[in-house]
Amino acid sequence: MRSAEKTVYRERALLVGTVDPGTDLRALDPLEELTRLAETAGATVADRVVQKRERPDPRTYIGSGKVDELSRLASRHKVDCVIFDNELSPAQVQNLEKDVGCKVIDRTELILDIFATHARTHQAKLQVELAQLQYNLPRISKLGAHITSEQQAGGFGIGIGQRGPGEKQIEVDRRLARRRITILRREIRELQERKRREVEARTLENTTVSLVGYTNAGKSTLMNALTRAGVLVEDKLFSTLDTRTRLWTVGGGIKVLLSDTVGFIRNLPHDLVASFHATLEEVAQADLLLHVVDASHPQAEEQIQSVQGVLREIKCDGKPTLLVFNKVDRFRDPVELEIRARQYPESLGLSARTGEGIDRLHARVTEVLTRALLDVEVEIPLSEGKLLAELASWSVPVSREFVNSHVRMKLRVPQRAVYKLNRFRV
Repeated sequence: MRSAEKTVYRERALLVGTVDPGTDLRALDPLEELTRLAETAGATVADRVVQKRERPDPRTYIGSGKVDELSRLASRHKVDCVIFDNELSPAQVQNLEKDVGCKVIDRTELILDIFATHARTHQAKLQVELAQLQYNLPRISKLGAHITSEQQAGGFGIGIGQRGPGEKQIEVDRRLARRRITILRREIRELQERKRREVEARTLENTTVSLVGYTNAGKSTLMNALTRAGVLVEDKLFSTLDTRTRLWTVGGGIKVLLSDTVGFIRNLPHDLVASFHATLEEVAQADLLLHVVDASHPQAEEQIQSVQGVLREIKCDGKPTLLVFNKVDRFRDPVELEIRARQYPESLGLSARTGEGIDRLHARVTEVLTRALLDVEVEIPLSEGKLLAELASWSVPVSREFVNSHVRMKLRVPQRAVYKLNRFRV
């Protein structure tokens, strides 16, 4: 007997966005990204509304006339929520929910919800919970604010030192939220310090490269193409939240630790960036960043600026960076790639899916990393078996010969690993 298939309910959403009055909506879809975000969160988009306006309305962000239109559309399409492509104030959310008659979510809350859904590791879950609490703290509803903690508990169950005359429920909720935020910050600080030590120990002798870029730019696909890592690839926003590191051997036998990191996005919530510092430690310690861009995206330029903004926020904008235009196989006209190359002369184009241009990336990364290696000549006793064994993981041999009970070698090594060889240098 066949079991009945479980159906997953998908909320029906109405999307709302605003653009400057001079925007040409025929050339630009301002809600394309919000649509992807809503679908990633599990919603079905029932309709979309775009308003041209110079400045937000202080009460509802979009003005009373547009609110009336939203109310009619929400009723007609039987939507469960209205999602704004803007950050709304707590008061604006409250006013809109009262006027439209359904749940209202802004862009930040939607992104936080997606991160919460995709968080798998303990660290990622803590980081997302902290960002959500910091976002929700000023938004704790005033509904039931007249109820005192004593009324809620029926006069019982309140600990010694916590009883008082009429502490309002909103104050209780905020106090509990602040306490949880303090605990989470302490836990994440400890995790971040541990992560920093782990990454420093791993990168002390090894050359490291990190993939950074806008969400869904193809970083995981590129990592698989370079390392055959077998990393899960999904055509979804934020499919990668936790850093994955794999060994990558480039030209000249240089062994590199390649890391795939969380994708960035326009208007990435500040609290989320702050709480994900531990995850982004790989970026902070990297010798080279590969900034991966979806070359076929119509807003590739804006996405580059968004990523650079996040790198500035985490103080990594001064690192050596190679701009990599991915998905060039989607170009119908080769001239499009030439235009990108003229805009960014130091960049290179490739397709992680087809393998086109991967060899050029290998050569360019080899060239950049080779400049950072030092030539060292050493004579190491054969009794130093442990050191001789580990040399293969972080140095590039140039020549080797055996002299009595020693091995005489010319090596190319990262500058920070030279200290291990100082006492054996010729």
